[in-house]
Amino acid sequence: MQTAVTKRGQTVIPAAIRKRHQIGGGARLVWLDDGETIRIVPTPADPIASLRGRGRGERLTERLLKERRADRKREEKG
Repeated sequence: MQTAVTKRGQTVIPAAIRKRHQIGGGARLVWLDDGETIRIVPTPADPIASLRGRGRGERLTERLLKERRADRKREEKG
């Protein structure tokens, strides 16, 4: 897909991309420039709420407890 940039620096997000990523009026976008490429990333209105459930199935509690046990062992030795 290709779009043009106006004299005022504006461009249009193609409809297919807006639909796929649920980008509507008032949506916020982050522009990431690494010097070679530019990436445009939509950011959710409530970023905290959008992360809810992302760690499901990762056994995060067990990993945290395992790390704490390892920390205690290192502290006891040192």
